[in-house]
Amino acid sequence: MPVPAEASPLAPAQPRPGGIEHLRSLMEQTPVSLSGNLAGIVLVLLIYRSLAPAWALAAWGGVSFLAWGLRLAHYVRYRRQPDASVATMLRWRRSWRVLVAVHAALWGIGAWLFWGRGTVYHDLGLIFIVYSYCIVAVHMLSSQPRDFLLFIALVLVPLIVRVATDATHPWHWQLAGMLAIVFGITVLMGRSHAGALAQSIALHERTEELAARLRHEMAVAEGARRAAEAASRAKTQFFAAASHDLRQPLHAMGLFAEALRQRVRDPEVAALVNSINESVDALEGLFGELLDITRIDTGGVEVHAAPLRMRELFNRLRLHFEPIAFEKGLMLSFRGGDHVAEVDPVLLERILRNLVSNAIRYTDDGGVLVSCRRWRGRLRVQVWDTGIGISEASVPRIFEEFFQVSSSRALMPHHRKGLGLGLAIVKRLADLMAAPLTVQSRPGCGTVFTLELPRGRLAPGQPAGQHQQGGPIGLTLQGRLIVVVEDEPAVREGLVVLLQAWGAQVQAFDSVAGLDAWLATAAATRPDLVIVDYRLPQEQTGLDALQHLRAHWPNPGARALPAIVVTGSSLGGHEEEALAHDFHLLIKPVLPNKLRAMIAFKLSLR
Repeated sequence: MPVPAEASPLAPAQPRPGGIEHLRSLMEQTPVSLSGNLAGIVLVLLIYRSLAPAWALAAWGGVSFLAWGLRLAHYVRYRRQPDASVATMLRWRRSWRVLVAVHAALWGIGAWLFWGRGTVYHDLGLIFIVYSYCIVAVHMLSSQPRDFLLFIALVLVPLIVRVATDATHPWHWQLAGMLAIVFGITVLMGRSHAGALAQSIALHERTEELAARLRHEMAVAEGARRAAEAASRAKTQFFAAASHDLRQPLHAMGLFAEALRQRVRDPEVAALVNSINESVDALEGLFGELLDITRIDTGGVEVHAAPLRMRELFNRLRLHFEPIAFEKGLMLSFRGGDHVAEVDPVLLERILRNLVSNAIRYTDDGGVLVSCRRWRGRLRVQVWDTGIGISEASVPRIFEEFFQVSSSRALMPHHRKGLGLGLAIVKRLADLMAAPLTVQSRPGCGTVFTLELPRGRLAPGQPAGQHQQGGPIGLTLQGRLIVVVEDEPAVREGLVVLLQAWGAQVQAFDSVAGLDAWLATAAATRPDLVIVDYRLPQEQTGLDALQHLRAHWPNPGARALPAIVVTGSSLGGHEEEALAHDFHLLIKPVLPNKLRAMIAFKLSLR
């Protein structure tokens, strides 16, 4: 590898940029140059062996072979030290110049000695051989202008002078003039080639500089990308943590507000409590929507398509929305569960949860249908409702952020909550999955949202079980025993106060250990319902508490002890556990009306 000039303090002067590299390039071309010179020397000796005096041939040939051997030795020395210092290369350049000049002078002397020794054809051959070295010099020496001029001058000037002084040729002046013109043309060719070579070298150096700068900028960009990804992950983690921590006080506030409403008889105070509950419900929706839109905009949502049997998704949606529809007296139906789609199950579920939630919210009579059917080689998943509908003027804008549908009829308070981000989230998730989303609606008749999905292949699974729905219960839980396991004191106290206000007997614990201590006593009575927080102290979960309770009271019939698991995490992932362990899931903050509807639903299943 070449050693930089500054590495050697012995260098008498710094060469111009690229000079040493030019010399190394010339050294590398020495074998080709020596081969051509050897061929030329041998060819001249063969041509003039019977035409020129023996002493002239011997003297010229001997000195030429000696110069050739010195150049070969010079090259061998270079090959033995390919990484020689700059000072050494500068010293070799001086000796190289001397040897090249000697070789050029020998060709000029040869042209002088052998011109006119034979026929005109011999002279033309001699001109051809001598000038061929000048042409080669254009390529090899033009990067060294002084060496190039010296070389062609030593080769051609003796030939031109010899031709001009040869009076035996009738056209010797014309031929000498032509050779002089050729000499000038060769000089111009050398300069042109040198300029092109210098430009090429400059472009190469510029390219290297740009490549180095590009590598630096790419490294900077890569560092910025990694920093952005780290910031995005930190932002997502922050929102996830905030989602859990901020939902706790919202959850407790809703429970305390409902407990207060149960204890007061003043209509004005009851109205204020209802407003508090509605505000908490709105805060829940706003917080969830802001979290979702932030994760999508920061690239925190990735698409992982996989075959999905729609029945599995429908079962999870039924698990979540059936109690809400049950409370409003709506029919919630699912059709086409045998179809298989090639989609991201998490994103599709998030889309359908938003659409079904809106359908139930804006429907006061009738029902909601979620269907899946084949359509032109794809699948059409549709959410139908018999709600208030959307005006024709509002339909084009319903997927815009912060747009809320206006209606000609008066909307109930639960219709007006939200920032208008739910359908914007649905649209963005559908775009991420490359699934076209359309809507059709008639005011007063209902709305249908249609999502087109690619079909997939999956082996048939086991048929999902059907919930057997019982009758509703009233606002009283008189005579019911409910076990609560919640480590957050405010939430636990709020649940106890609220459940007691509804007439229930409550056993509340802050950990699995406290629950086990109660189970070990003789006073432990089989509860009618269990409400547990998912995240409990000592790295335990509500599933541990639920397993201990069900192990203490095995199933007396077909169903296990009814259970509701409450969690502050909105990132999902618990639905499969809910199906496997037979419980329903509620996301904090849980408003009292949702909790009451879920309790009524769970107790009606017994």
